[in-house]
Amino acid sequence: MSLVRLKIKGISYSQTQNGAYALILNEVDGDRKLPIVIGAFEAQSIAIALEKEIRPPRPLTHDLFKNFADRFDIVVKQVIIHKLVDGVFYSSLICERDKIEEIIDAGTSDAIALALRFQAPIFTYKNILDKAGIYLKVDPNKDDETSP
Repeated sequence: MSLVRLKIKGISYSQTQNGAYALILNEVDGDRKLPIVIGAFEAQSIAIALEKEIRPPRPLTHDLFKNFADRFDIVVKQVIIHKLVDGVFYSSLICERDKIEEIIDAGTSDAIALALRFQAPIFTYKNILDKAGIYLKVDPNKDDETSP
């Protein structure tokens, strides 16, 4: 199974689930988007990590995990979204310490929040993108400028 690299396209309030957010991942070498429903806390943590100028006064949970991992020389090398069952994505953190690689099960939103903090790449398998990926249409006729 071939891996497809993803990058974060954005976060928006979910139109379908009250109190939830949609995290949109984009395939790096393609046009498909992978929408993932996440909770408000994870959305906030991801948004703060994306916005480099924002520094919370105390470490968030994902920042604490990063500080803990740094202290014990653990590196998150990559995140793999490896399974999709009944609309739920399953992910793994690929970690390394003392040249020994470990795979740790993680919720996808937590894994992505950590990937941002470790500057680790995010991947999924082609078959998951084939099943859950979407094309968001952009209207080429729509004018970006507002007319007076």
